[in-house]
Amino acid sequence: MNIDKTFGEKIPNVQYYDREGAYLIVIQKGKAATVRTPKGHFLIGGGIKDGETHIQCIERESLEEIGYHTVVQQYICSAEMYVQHETLGYFHPIQHYYAGELTGKPLASAESDHVFEWISLNEIEEKMFVKAQSWALKYYLSKFVKR
Repeated sequence: MNIDKTFGEKIPNVQYYDREGAYLIVIQKGKAATVRTPKGHFLIGGGIKDGETHIQCIERESLEEIGYHTVVQQYICSAEMYVQHETLGYFHPIQHYYAGELTGKPLASAESDHVFEWISLNEIEEKMFVKAQSWALKYYLSKFVKR
């Protein structure tokens, strides 16, 4: 998959820790589904484990983070970042975003500091912790949602 947007600049001659991830964009009634942690709001999803597809990652992370099953409908875009992470050092997350839905009644999530929360589309900029995820939400809204 191509990278649609890059945040930050890669520093030459520096070894980055690459981490590929997959995330779900769910929009309902003018709100986006997010996971609130002590750091801020994130899209549902996370790092891809060995042998896992993007969709399997989203399904696993959704159950772990918020206790919901998902239906992944379509690929939206990808973004990468070059950042200095507080514990990982030079970090290069590569994130793939998909549109979809949450299904079924929520089960107990495995991560007690992760709370499911709908945020207003007007609050994306101020509440999303990762700039690339904020961008992906706005990209999805501008390209795929009729207003």
